Amino acid sequence: MPNITKIVVTGGVCGGKTTALASIRSAFDRLGYKVITIPEPATEFKGNGVLPWECASAEEYQWCQMSVQLTRERAYERAARGMTDDKILIVCDRGMLDNKYYMTPEEFQRVIADLGCTEVELRDSYDAVFHLVTAAKGAEQFYGNENNATRHETLEEAAAMDDGFIAAWTGHPHLRVIDNSTDFRGKMDRLINEISYFLGEVAPFQTERKFLIEYPDEQALASLPNAERVDMTLTYLRAEDGHELRVRKCSGKGNSYHLTEKRIDAEGNKRLVRRQHLSKREYRNLLQQADPDRRPIEKTRWCLMYANQYFDVDIFPALKDKAILKLELLIEGDEVEFPPMLHVIREVTGDDAYTNATMASNPLK
Repeated sequence: MPNITKIVVTGGVCGGKTTALASIRSAFDRLGYKVITIPEPATEFKGNGVLPWECASAEEYQWCQMSVQLTRERAYERAARGMTDDKILIVCDRGMLDNKYYMTPEEFQRVIADLGCTEVELRDSYDAVFHLVTAAKGAEQFYGNENNATRHETLEEAAAMDDGFIAAWTGHPHLRVIDNSTDFRGKMDRLINEISYFLGEVAPFQTERKFLIEYPDEQALASLPNAERVDMTLTYLRAEDGHELRVRKCSGKGNSYHLTEKRIDAEGNKRLVRRQHLSKREYRNLLQQADPDRRPIEKTRWCLMYANQYFDVDIFPALKDKAILKLELLIEGDEVEFPPMLHVIREVTGDDAYTNATMASNPLK
């Protein structure tokens, strides 16, 4: 069975998605991937005469669009599972949660319930999400609608939509924002580098940084549009020497289940071998292989987007009045701009005492 990775390329209007999709195909074809792209239904609908304002309601239009999108993704994934390629990269031009921006929370929940899904299931069905910031934020001189006849948003509307799409995806385990801090070619290069790193195709420098922080104000976090709470249970499984296996249950607006395998070299460095989505039944079966020397870890994670950097705030019962703040940087030495509502005590990057594996074996006092 091929190794299949499914990602979303999303973002604000005039963010560069069309060019990005072509760039991804070119770059990863050369790396030996079978690249499959899934087009977004919205452009197809509007281009063929199905317009939101002509349907019975916005909710009805979104149901139609999301139904097509979900069916299409499932069909493409089923086709991919039968292919003989070793590595397959499925690239979705927008994903199911982009539609959340166009509805009230109640409408969105009704639509996905009718489709037989939960929000967490839909969000975590993608392995990674890459958001391209609209040119209306930081590259205003290049914002226009010449290459998209269906685009009609003003600069202000485009910027607000961009924020809304980021908020819709906040909570995903791997959300990355590609801003306009460089020219457009640099923006595309950064996107390819981010995807390459996620796939393990480049050897990064030290990318994860970790900080011990004061216990956060969870009510303040909950009030933010770009913060999302996820309750997690991590369970380590029995594994042969040199490997680490763990399963994860994510709970919130529904549940999702995942398996992660890493290989450990002689120096103790870990390299990702595979990620795999699990059904509830598969997850329960794997729990029978739990490592008896390690206890499950229960934690609350707040995912927070700030200054185009994606932070994880992990709250462990064993830490009591403290928490752990984590983020990944693609470039070593990048400056970290901390959210003002979080107060850093000290950096603990590289401190084994604050790893999940250590806490599973010997929880902090």
